[in-house]
Amino acid sequence: MERPARLPSGHALWRWLLPWRCLLCGARGADGIDLCADCAAELPRNRSCCARCALPLAAPAALCGECQRRAPPWDAAWAPFRYGWPLDRLESRYKFSADLAAGRVLSRLWQSEPCPLRLPQLLLAVPLHRSRLRRRGYNQALELARPLAHALGVPLHRDALQRRRSTAAQTELDAVARRRNVHGAFALREGVVLPAHVAILDDVMTTGATLAECARVLRRAGVQRVDVWALARAPSPRG
Repeated sequence: MERPARLPSGHALWRWLLPWRCLLCGARGADGIDLCADCAAELPRNRSCCARCALPLAAPAALCGECQRRAPPWDAAWAPFRYGWPLDRLESRYKFSADLAAGRVLSRLWQSEPCPLRLPQLLLAVPLHRSRLRRRGYNQALELARPLAHALGVPLHRDALQRRRSTAAQTELDAVARRRNVHGAFALREGVVLPAHVAILDDVMTTGATLAECARVLRRAGVQRVDVWALARAPSPRG
């Protein structure tokens, strides 16, 4: 008598019953995530970019024109992806539609990219104001930072940096308005002691106004080197 096929157990059984499915096209997922190989191949990686602000460039260059004219208040930037199709679709679902499955895909994608910078002694995530955190239910930057910090072996301080006032959403503002909007919005928690090298992380970097304001707070606290990390960099600043 032929023996019945042996079913997988534990996590393998769960995946046998519910296999990975691409969140973009519905095809079978690949490499243990809900993203198929074809959609993964379309992800816009940020290979040619400014070394200081990670702005995507048409040709390799040490610094973009803006960083040559006026250096940002951080030392270096890492943004492994450009903000474009299809990554922007996953990011929008994660950030604005509470699609945590999309967030898990983005997290895994980031972990698969090698960090080109010297690792910091501490990682911080751009904080949300408590009113927006209550509405959204989670800080999208912090949830990306947790697994990345673990994978890289970098300590993460979840609330060293605080947003002390609520600000308007940056999405519809031009570059000047973005800087004004976040001016003075961040502060360091009282009693926190920071190491010499810190990286501040956000999900998407557009003009860099939010990260710049965070970097200034860290500089005033005595941090010698500040890097900025973002999952994706917008192709060009708005405004």
